[in-house]
Amino acid sequence: MKVSRLVGDRFKERPSDCVIDSHAFSVRGGYMKYVANGIYSLYPPMRRITQKIEKIIREEMDAIDGQEVLFPVALPASLWEESGRFTSVGDELLRFEDRWGSPMVLGMTHEEAAVHLVREYGNSYAKYPFMIYQIQTKFRDEARPRAGLIRVREFTMKDAYSFHTSQEDLEVYYERCFEAYHKIFRRAGVPEVIAVKSDSGMMGGNVSHEYMLLADAGEDSIVLCESCGYSANMEAAENIVENAAGEPEALQKILTPECKTIEEVCSFLGSSVEKSCKAVMFQKNLTDEYVVVFLRGDYEVNETKLTNYLGEKVHPAVVTPECGLVAGFCGPYKQEAACQIIYDKSLMGIESLCAGANEENYHYVGLNIKRDIGDVEYVDVAKIQTGGICPCCGKKTINVKRGIEVGNIFQLGTKYSKAMGMTYTDEDGSIKTPIMGCYGIGVGRLAASVCEAKHDDYGPIWPISIAPWQVHVCCMRADKEDCRVAADAIYEKLQDAGVEVIYDDRKVSAGVMFADADLLGVPVRINVGPKNLAEGKVELRTRDKRFSEIISVEEVLPKVQGMIQTLFEELNKK
Repeated sequence: MKVSRLVGDRFKERPSDCVIDSHAFSVRGGYMKYVANGIYSLYPPMRRITQKIEKIIREEMDAIDGQEVLFPVALPASLWEESGRFTSVGDELLRFEDRWGSPMVLGMTHEEAAVHLVREYGNSYAKYPFMIYQIQTKFRDEARPRAGLIRVREFTMKDAYSFHTSQEDLEVYYERCFEAYHKIFRRAGVPEVIAVKSDSGMMGGNVSHEYMLLADAGEDSIVLCESCGYSANMEAAENIVENAAGEPEALQKILTPECKTIEEVCSFLGSSVEKSCKAVMFQKNLTDEYVVVFLRGDYEVNETKLTNYLGEKVHPAVVTPECGLVAGFCGPYKQEAACQIIYDKSLMGIESLCAGANEENYHYVGLNIKRDIGDVEYVDVAKIQTGGICPCCGKKTINVKRGIEVGNIFQLGTKYSKAMGMTYTDEDGSIKTPIMGCYGIGVGRLAASVCEAKHDDYGPIWPISIAPWQVHVCCMRADKEDCRVAADAIYEKLQDAGVEVIYDDRKVSAGVMFADADLLGVPVRINVGPKNLAEGKVELRTRDKRFSEIISVEEVLPKVQGMIQTLFEELNKK
């Protein structure tokens, strides 16, 4: 490919709406173009990258006995009604009617389609286990798409579904896929991706893991233990709190004028935030019933944990005069409002609390939950914090970092196969329901995540395995015949040898040429310029600036082939 013919422009200015570097470089470097909110067209460089990622994924899925299939993007709503998700999933699922008035959906995930495809085939135990996968376009109507390809509405994803006759067999296969994912990310150039325990969310199932690339631009919070290596996402990490022992105190009602926040109350009373109880108010989405969570003042509610506990989604409460709740002064003692009350485990063991008095401008001090309220159920609905106690080793070595989710795997159990009536005849003649696993990787998101992890101030530094091209030839003086002829010959020679080459043959300044080369991020670069060429030489260097050498024109092919091999070997060693 010659740069003069490459579709897509590159430019210097950073777009104002690009919050993170990978998004900015993807736009500046001619990788993609905005179509609509969360929807992009891909130019040739990004398409070449995603094709290479897809090839890696296919090879690793085939290596664990996966069989590639293809599901429709548009699906009849009846399939989702069978599983129960047509009504349980929110607005992320795009629903519509076709010309005959039949309700349809755009697939955001394909569990239902997978069961539909194989429920007649899988009628005998003798056909198990098996795994099917696809690489397909999906649509998820995200409320807040952002960060380029990292969070979009339309995306390409590899999703795989395995079917088993026992939980033990699923666990064996789950481990194979667990390791295959690590191979995929290593081959894609991000061996630093880690697997963390996760919340299954709308997918269901008891066991699930997310694969996270640690990055400041990530939207997910990852919980890591520096001592034992425990890892989980924020939703799956148990928050363990050890409160200091203390003596019960007398319950007193104190005037706290204009003190609505925990910080204001504690400052006014001269008390510790660790001995305060704050109220966080929600309403259930379906009924608008009020839910009040009481927790220690220095902790925050994890809405996913709360949703899982309640079994339904919630939203921040709109506190009206009629509801009986007093915003800023809400407390558990003598709480008479019509609401569901939840006590977080962070309050356990505190003998004397400061809490709202359910009256404007008043708080209680000396509140003892057991003495003043009675026996209550404590549940874990709070976010774990840096410095918190590890649920695995019990040490205070928790560190919370940001990460980008690049893949996930679930042990689904019988959630979908049972709901959709998929059965098989076992060896003893009994009728049983197959057990499922589910395994996903976002292709475009992985490409953008690699860029987020592998770049400098000038552009992406693509790993050799997924780079749009392996070698970038720069003819620094295309207006000079000897320079152009030499560069043309190098380009042709490399192409004939099967090397993937992009050739900048334009009559532009060296500064423009090098800036574009940095934005394209090709790992190996050959600069053909008059000064070195006068001695029969060219410059060979790497995009990451680790290597630069002046070599003879005759050495170009073997040197380049050796460098490509070395880059692949380095990748595979990590």
